[in-house]
Amino acid sequence: MQQREPSASESYFWPSVWAIGLHVLVFALLFVSFAMTPELPPSKPIVQATLYQLKSKSQATTQTNQKIAGEAKKTAARQTEVEQLEQKKVEQEAIKAAEQKKADAAQKAEEAREAAEAKKAEEAAKAAEAKKAAESKKAEEAKKAAEKQQADIAKKKAEEEAKKQAEEEAKKKAAEEAKKQAAEDAKKKAAEDAKKKAAAEDAKKKAAEEAKKKAAADAQKKKAQEAARKSAEDKKAQALAELLSDTTERQQALADEQGDQVAGDFDDLIRMRAAEGWARPPSARKGMTVTLQVNMLPDGTVTGVSVIKSSGDGPFDSSAVAAVKNIGRLTEMQGMKPSDFNRYRSFKMTFTPEDLAL
Repeated sequence: MQQREPSASESYFWPSVWAIGLHVLVFALLFVSFAMTPELPPSKPIVQATLYQLKSKSQATTQTNQKIAGEAKKTAARQTEVEQLEQKKVEQEAIKAAEQKKADAAQKAEEAREAAEAKKAEEAAKAAEAKKAAESKKAEEAKKAAEKQQADIAKKKAEEEAKKQAEEEAKKKAAEEAKKQAAEDAKKKAAEDAKKKAAAEDAKKKAAEEAKKKAAADAQKKKAQEAARKSAEDKKAQALAELLSDTTERQQALADEQGDQVAGDFDDLIRMRAAEGWARPPSARKGMTVTLQVNMLPDGTVTGVSVIKSSGDGPFDSSAVAAVKNIGRLTEMQGMKPSDFNRYRSFKMTFTPEDLAL
């Protein structure tokens, strides 16, 4: 902690206080010494002479008395002088004692002043030492602060270098991981593509087989239809020939029989054509039966289909209606006699999933 240096006024304040206090103390001692000086009693003659006046004295007695009085006066004067000398001596000793006290007080004041100056010098030395110590401490602290700052800078630089190196390593590792992941993804994608390609090939092959089977089935159906048509035409021609060559009753019986047979053949043909265009709904189940009302023209064109008795399953009923409508036109019905066609102008047919799945 930096110590504040005292100003000039603060440096001389305490010495001034000490000097003033010291002078006050000296004056107080002088005053006390004079106040405590004992009062000397007034000088008294040591020998007191008493004169007695005699009524009758001789001249010798008078002279003797005068001589005695002179001696007594001289003695009193000497006594007074001695007392004055003693008093003067006492006064001189008192003055000397006062001067000694004054000298002692001055010496003490000087010693106090010297002590104060020594103390001031000591305090100044201490202040100088404290200032020097503070400056040394300040310099040391500044040095430590500079060293700490340098250490912090070096530490920060090291941390930044470590962080940079860690980031570079993380980036490198991330790049390697991304490369590895990309290779794995590419491998997986290649495997999936190969799998998809194989599946596509299988599907294509299966579709080709299905198409081949369907074509064979269609050819078989077409062949069967042609055979049925040819058989029907042959039967009609034979029936017609028999009708022309036989009797009227025989002809009528054969016509009725031929008509029933032709009707049964056309019913089977309608079911077969409807089955070809039927799309089986998921809800179709065995045992379902739907009855349809079918309207046709003499050229075999289907003009209308409607449900007159539902199977209870709407999707199956709709699929049966759509299958019959998809027939379009039965060319096999062209050339039928009006009497044979009348039953197909508007007729009812029942369909089951089994019928349409032929």
